[in-house]
Amino acid sequence: MADEKRPLHHRLGMKMPTRDEMGRNRFLKPFADRVMRPDLWRFTRRSVPRGIALGMLAGFWIPVGQIFAAALLAWPIRANVPIAAATTFITNPITYPFWVVVANKLGRFILRIDAMTVGAPLNNQVQSEFGRWLSWLLREAGVTAFGMVVLGILFASVGYLLASFAWRLKQGKKRRGRLRAYAIRRRQRERERERAAQ
Repeated sequence: MADEKRPLHHRLGMKMPTRDEMGRNRFLKPFADRVMRPDLWRFTRRSVPRGIALGMLAGFWIPVGQIFAAALLAWPIRANVPIAAATTFITNPITYPFWVVVANKLGRFILRIDAMTVGAPLNNQVQSEFGRWLSWLLREAGVTAFGMVVLGILFASVGYLLASFAWRLKQGKKRRGRLRAYAIRRRQRERERERAAQ
């Protein structure tokens, strides 16, 4: 039972930086007043799903310094900093080779489908003025980088939706528990009044 009260990252054996450690970090120190704002460290209905989505994006899109990028980006979108930092661990040195293979296969699959589509929308977009940067990305960084972008968007979207749904379930369960406790107390008071009246 005591183990269940410990934070999740402790139970999984992960070493997460504390709020103070992040505030003292030399890379975050210039931005510490923004990143250390108390509202970015509260677990709320909106900040937790945003933190999960941001952490997923940072995990897949930023190869180095994901935790610091997630912490910095949490400020403008008002995401939960610890959640954003923790979810960047979806891509860590152990899982990264797996995600590279998945991203490569996904990128090849999407680009092959696009080439077979009538009009090839992605190819047309790449050849347009607006698509020059995307053309460079596909040519230079390759199919794997495109797959990582797709994975980041996919995981961020699903993570956001699941976190929002889980938060609503949790709040509903708490509310039902409070209503049940209130009903029990009310019944006890009514019984006490009946006894007093007798």
